[in-house]
Amino acid sequence: MIADNAYVARRLQMSGEWDAALAALGPDVEPELRAEIAVDRWFFQMEGHEEAEKAVAALDPASPIAHLLTARLAYSRLLFQRDPRTDDRAVAEAGYRAAVETGDEKQRAWAEYHWAVLLDNIDEDPAGALPLYETALEVATKYGDGYFESYIIRHLAPHKEPAERMSMLRRSLHLRAALGARPQAIAAQALLAENLPAGDPERAELTRTFRPGAEELRIGWLRPED
Repeated sequence: MIADNAYVARRLQMSGEWDAALAALGPDVEPELRAEIAVDRWFFQMEGHEEAEKAVAALDPASPIAHLLTARLAYSRLLFQRDPRTDDRAVAEAGYRAAVETGDEKQRAWAEYHWAVLLDNIDEDPAGALPLYETALEVATKYGDGYFESYIIRHLAPHKEPAERMSMLRRSLHLRAALGARPQAIAAQALLAENLPAGDPERAELTRTFRPGAEELRIGWLRPED
């Protein structure tokens, strides 16, 4: 039954139904998955930070997933400027470094990817970020993990020449759509639209498509400001 609940929760998470996913798990069930979903919800909706932090605090603090999720919370506070803490930059890098050192191959690759995003988006250090992106992409390709690949190439794309950039952004969108990852697909539509010329009909169509979805799922950083 626990395995069934975890499967349902994971599918709901992929659909952007984070509240329903957490309810499907029930209390004190699959704590790592619960923490991951709670952090995911916070990142997309910018709501439920306290619950996410409590869920992460319930994990073994020495585990790779605890290191990774603690770092992701710190990074997101910095990125969105939502009550950032003075030590968030240090906490984020320490968490990613610890996850790289303690996780299995795919966990290490995810930590390297997130570490690259920290360097790229917060430090504006592409020279430090690019090798980590490339290492993570090698692992994603090795395992045929299209979901992971979609994340990496989304962030690699801005560092490429225009033709390759657009190819990567389209592939990221197609991978996410094929896997049924709705919040991620909506985010990919928005980024692809942003990278198309202002008068391009595809840009207008993508914008008409992603905005209702962003509103429905309450994706905080894609909804127009009040």
